[in-house]
Amino acid sequence: MTGEELKLLLDEKVNWYNQPAFIENDPVSIPHLFTQKQDIEIAGFFAAIFSWGNRTTIINKSKELMQLMDNAPYQFISEHRPNELRLLLKFKHRTFTADDLLYFIEFLKKHYSKKESLEDAFVSGLTKKDITVENGLIGFRNYFFSMEHLKRTEKHVSSPLQKSTCKRLNMFLRWMVRKDKTGVDFGIWNKISPAQLICPVDVHVARVAAQLNIIQRKQVDWQTAVELTGFLKTLDPADPVKYDYALFGMGVMNDKV
Repeated sequence: MTGEELKLLLDEKVNWYNQPAFIENDPVSIPHLFTQKQDIEIAGFFAAIFSWGNRTTIINKSKELMQLMDNAPYQFISEHRPNELRLLLKFKHRTFTADDLLYFIEFLKKHYSKKESLEDAFVSGLTKKDITVENGLIGFRNYFFSMEHLKRTEKHVSSPLQKSTCKRLNMFLRWMVRKDKTGVDFGIWNKISPAQLICPVDVHVARVAAQLNIIQRKQVDWQTAVELTGFLKTLDPADPVKYDYALFGMGVMNDKV
């Protein structure tokens, strides 16, 4: 397949999957339940953090958490009383337990007491020279775990320094930063450019990218995500991560490559 043929294929698949119909069966449906910016951020953050494994389970557990917060996550996090946290003690999603949840809520409450948007937590480590969000992700993890916490909770927030693909955080950033006419992604943040985003890489994306000879690395790590995004920038320098729709959609739907 020539470079031109590959671009035509991927553009076609982006147009096919990047549609409102994509929302219902994807974790992005959780922040779409809300209209207030902070609610969208919080719901999206939890849905992204929970995003490993079966998508139906991810969506159901995210909805369960939102219901425990009275479907008003920002208000709950900002105004809850200590006794109200007892409602959360029964929550569990795979290895994400109530102990982890309580720390996440403590962090978010402290952050929103000082800042209006969660975006500030991701841009503190960025400089004007940064061509990707790598330093922003590193800075976010350092900031997130700057309070006293259980060591076990650290596994739920990844960093390029751990050689992780940071798939869940990169997906969350895609939701918050990208903006187009289809309305799947929100585009409510403007301190990070779509051109700085790194493509979320999971097993589906990595498999399709390898089949298309886009990536050569055998292991799936941060460098793989950087390599993949570097290629996608040759197709669209301003919005490379839109091709996540094509690669993920083809992988999940088992489209023929």
